[in-house]
Amino acid sequence: MSLVLALGALAGLVLLLGLFRPATPDTRCGWLSLIGLAGLSAWSFFIQPGESLFGGAFVVDPLALFAQRLFLVSAAVSVLATLGVADAAFARRGAEYHVALLGSLLGMLVLAAARDLILLFVAFELMSIPLYFLTGFRKRAETASEGALKFFLVGSVSSAILLYGFSFIFGVTGTTAMSAIPEAMASGDGLVRMGLVLVLAGVGFKIAAVPFHMWVPDTYEAASTPFVAWLSVAPKAAGFIVVFRLYVEGAAGTGYLWVPIVSALAGLTIVAGNLMAIPQQNVKRLLAYSGVAHIGYMLIGIATMSVDGAGMVLFYLVAYLFGNMGAFLVVQAVSAGEGTDMMGGYRGLAQRSPVLALSMLVFLLSLGGIPFVAGFWAKLFIFQAAIDQHMYGLALLGAVLTIVALYYYLVLASRMYIDPPEQSGRVPLSMPLLVAILFCAVGVVVMGLYPEPWVKSALTASAGLFS
Repeated sequence: MSLVLALGALAGLVLLLGLFRPATPDTRCGWLSLIGLAGLSAWSFFIQPGESLFGGAFVVDPLALFAQRLFLVSAAVSVLATLGVADAAFARRGAEYHVALLGSLLGMLVLAAARDLILLFVAFELMSIPLYFLTGFRKRAETASEGALKFFLVGSVSSAILLYGFSFIFGVTGTTAMSAIPEAMASGDGLVRMGLVLVLAGVGFKIAAVPFHMWVPDTYEAASTPFVAWLSVAPKAAGFIVVFRLYVEGAAGTGYLWVPIVSALAGLTIVAGNLMAIPQQNVKRLLAYSGVAHIGYMLIGIATMSVDGAGMVLFYLVAYLFGNMGAFLVVQAVSAGEGTDMMGGYRGLAQRSPVLALSMLVFLLSLGGIPFVAGFWAKLFIFQAAIDQHMYGLALLGAVLTIVALYYYLVLASRMYIDPPEQSGRVPLSMPLLVAILFCAVGVVVMGLYPEPWVKSALTASAGLFS
């Protein structure tokens, strides 16, 4: 709870600073947010699990702490990158942007520790509503309003489905405490299972699993890229925490009932995401569909219903944070310099901006699962967890589609390293954005060369789900 209270205080300070800042544009709200998030991220590693409040409705266990650290670090990287954006909207309304982002982050921190259905739903909405606003933050951009509206409509429907599913669970158990779900599942009550199926559909929208992914490409294309970098990671991670709570921890000894559904969802998501990414020429849309495919790989870990599978999903999320956020930040740099998100803007990038090109190559190799970067171990460990549970078909499907994914990643890499440049001169790059990109690149390389501590941390966080 201390992290939640401190983040709430930080959001209040940023709001007050925005109210009383001088009329001329400045970035003080952004710097205050960054310093606060960096401090909270460091502090979170000194907090010990075990806190329980409100009759067990809010519990800080190892999984909650792991997720909260991931949320804070990803938000800090996004805010750092935002400080390098030369955009009139950020200069004029920076306080609004950062207060909304901190509000959404506050919902994520509460969600990670929620053990009550009402608290879980309130946290989900606290997380989601600012995201709709942030998607359309650049309201004068042509696609911003359309992308925000689609995101809002789909998000509203998913929230309604989620709440409808919770109503079934409450109707049977007579309580909103998640601790009542295992007993109700063990009794074989059909209404509880119906409620959990509806909840899975609602969460499917949040994590962008197929066929609930339709909002992703338009939203990613419309929103500002530093925000999309965070949107592509943190809310998805929050959705997986809910899946862990309800379908792994909440299923107790009946988790096998969800294996066919989650396996089918994983396979469909992997195939559809990768195939839809192949024809894309807009890099943000390519990364959007690529992200859908990565959700499928993570769902394989859920389908195993094992400590190793769940732990490797958490490891995958950290690797995905560095790889995917870094790729989007490079897109921001190229887009600002070239005025386009299309692949043509990357022609000859290695000759014009070698650091940007090398960073993007590292991120693409990680997303593609090439040795020895973070994404390689993430996929390998997920496939190993599936094989250990004799899910050979799902592991083979994931491996085959990983090879397919290399095609569109390497097409972009060829634009940077093989095609001749269409323009001369370096791509302009602000210092905050460069630091954010290098931070992600270092994370990808370090996790790839030395994955052991990250794996141990992920397995420790997931062990409590099966106790």
